[in-house]
Amino acid sequence: MTPEILARITAARAARDLSDLARQAVGTTAAPMSPAERIQAARYIRQMANELVNYVVLAEVLAGAEWADITQALNRRDPRTVEGEYADAVAAWRALQEEEMTVVAEGTQDLDDWYARHREDHDPAVENPVSDLRNRH
Repeated sequence: MTPEILARITAARAARDLSDLARQAVGTTAAPMSPAERIQAARYIRQMANELVNYVVLAEVLAGAEWADITQALNRRDPRTVEGEYADAVAAWRALQEEEMTVVAEGTQDLDDWYARHREDHDPAVENPVSDLRNRH
């Protein structure tokens, strides 16, 4: 297991959680809520979306992507600033030990099962979209 693979698994978890939260937001559309409650719920979805972007960026950095490309994809201007924002996270993930990564990576089959339950016809037709990562080296 590599830090990149672990970051991709973590991003998949974040995507699943974001999807579940967004679906719940649709389910509460007609529910009686205060304006503050609705806004706070929407802000939480945005926070989770930002977290997902951060995990995807982390995975791409750990895979060797150039900061200039990441900066452009983030619609930012200065690669040094973006690199500085992610430096601590990248260093922490690169320092993870194999045992730590293995424990954190558990549950990939659950993510595959979640995907199978929620997959629609227009989604990629893959059986093990997350656990297949564990076969990479």
